[in-house]
Amino acid sequence: MVDLQRFEDAHYLTVAEVAQAMRVSKMTVYRMVHAGDLPAVRFGRSFRVPERAVEEYLVAEQHAAAPVHRVQGS
Repeated sequence: MVDLQRFEDAHYLTVAEVAQAMRVSKMTVYRMVHAGDLPAVRFGRSFRVPERAVEEYLVAEQHAAAPVHRVQGS
């Protein structure tokens, strides 16, 4: 049986909304979805991306891009 409460609490974004939030093109979002880097649900011919997945992706990328601080020894 499907847990409908889980789906009611989920918020989905269009590819255009994801592209705007990430400041990339829609084609970049489509590539990320097809590569499996960003999960998405297909509705007919369009995709919807869980808002939480976008947030998690951006946080992970932010940590990956963080500069490394080195302490110089004397």
